[in-house]
Amino acid sequence: MNKQTLIGEIKKRKQLPNLKFRIKEKTEAFVDKLFYTLFDEETEVESNIETLGKDFEVLADLVCWKPKTPCRDIWQDYLNSLPEILEQLNADAKAITENDPAANSPEEVYLSYPGFFAIAIYRLSHEFYKFGLPLVPRLMTECAHSRTGTDINPGAEIGVPFFIDHATGVVIGETAIIKDNVKIYQGVTLGALYVDRNLRNIKRHPTIEENVTIYANATILGGETIIGANSVIGGNVWLTSSVPKNSMVSHTPQINIKNNEKNNE
Repeated sequence: MNKQTLIGEIKKRKQLPNLKFRIKEKTEAFVDKLFYTLFDEETEVESNIETLGKDFEVLADLVCWKPKTPCRDIWQDYLNSLPEILEQLNADAKAITENDPAANSPEEVYLSYPGFFAIAIYRLSHEFYKFGLPLVPRLMTECAHSRTGTDINPGAEIGVPFFIDHATGVVIGETAIIKDNVKIYQGVTLGALYVDRNLRNIKRHPTIEENVTIYANATILGGETIIGANSVIGGNVWLTSSVPKNSMVSHTPQINIKNNEKNNE
């Protein structure tokens, strides 16, 4: 196959004219600038807001390729939502600082806690998701996923405060509902019982009520599964049915310890 034939064959198979990888790159840059604008003391807010607005216009034009989708128009409404989102995130960070004995300062939480970063990007993307902005909300949370190992779909509904301890390996599905003051540990999955395209727009992920703690590597599946308020779900638990409030759920594996050290007596 000569060079021109090869190029022609590749072009023929590029069938998605709206698939532009700069959408992903620009979304990641937008996430970083937004994060600095909201949290960094040395970042000037007014000028950055202006720059963000221009960056958003470029993004909106890239992702809203279908006719009659004026995505640019949502920017002012999104800006108006930022003070409330920031208040929610400050409450998240405060809860982490006050409850985690490993947290030495609020600054440490904002700068080094992967769970807080994942929550922050989720809350910022969720507002775009509610407005119906295509692609960008998912790319924002995928940015957090790649950096923290925490996969939160922007469609999930999450109360305040929320704390993900250690964060790595957490998966929270699109229709999950998490109410106020919930704490989860690494490796937790809030997922669907199975994957089927016919389940689109149907609640397929669990509901976690207030004041619930879910320990490491627990898996909770199903749209009808409800974890009642004030419950504790132990590590490695697998749940596909509801749990009443004030429950303690545990998984007890059999552990055998054999000491091979020779008896010197």
